Amino acid sequence: MPAQRKRKAEASTTVDENCPTVAMFRQYQLELDTKHDKHERLVKLSRDVTIESKRTIFLLQRLIGSSPDIKILEEALEKLKAIENTKLLSIAKELDQEDPYKFLRAYSPGLQEYIEAVSFYHYLKNKKLVTLEEVQKDLTFKSTCSSVDNIDNGLSQLTTQKNEDGNSEGTKIPDICNECEMDKELREVQVHVPPTEYFLGLADLTGELMRLAVGSVGKGDLDTPFQVRDFLQLMQSGFVSFGNCGREIGRKLSTLRQSLQKVETACYTLQVRGSEIPKHMLVDVLSSGPSDYGSNFDNDMAANDD
Repeated sequence: MPAQRKRKAEASTTVDENCPTVAMFRQYQLELDTKHDKHERLVKLSRDVTIESKRTIFLLQRLIGSSPDIKILEEALEKLKAIENTKLLSIAKELDQEDPYKFLRAYSPGLQEYIEAVSFYHYLKNKKLVTLEEVQKDLTFKSTCSSVDNIDNGLSQLTTQKNEDGNSEGTKIPDICNECEMDKELREVQVHVPPTEYFLGLADLTGELMRLAVGSVGKGDLDTPFQVRDFLQLMQSGFVSFGNCGREIGRKLSTLRQSLQKVETACYTLQVRGSEIPKHMLVDVLSSGPSDYGSNFDNDMAANDD
């Protein structure tokens, strides 16, 4: 009972808002709230980028088994530019004057999906792999200070004023940040693309190329599978040259190997049995192939490592 009475007495004690310790923790609270709000905004933008990038990939898959359709490629390019100039530009503004690695996990899924869409577009158009420099160039923008920047800069300048009675008037946020008042010129903002995110996006491309190779057979195109096979073999040779790679790259490398094995199996079937199987039945034959081919290969590799 005495302990309970003591806690009640402590709870009724008023806190001095002017205490330096209280002011310090108020500042900590403000900084954490600002960081969490920015993180949530980046997560939402990343989801939008993922959705639009997937739609672009679905559009590009319509080119399977046909010569490059300029209209479809132009439409896909317009979609990619729309993603860059809206959602990715907003992400770049959010990351302006911030450490991008602090928020990397927030926008990483959308960035990887965008890289997959861009690399698929470049392959269908030029039969080449998009470079990291090209991706970074497309994600570097010229922009003025955004309203989000104004709010974040204003939060750091918050002051608590007192009225004549000595009571707190609360916090006030400046309408325009000082930097925008002094400099109206465009400044450079970018979505930083770390090499690991670039590699992870390219690893996802292998699945789309595998679908491209198998789907082309059903359309009567027997050359694309062999072109895709050669391209995937070059990609695999590049990926396996990595030294100590993270867990995610190792997982994507396993998926890359399985996609390559499916394409190689398709090419083997076309080369050996292509003349005796009607073209309209080739896709069914390829689809009914040994589905555990890749898993058996992985098990053999694991056994050899042991």
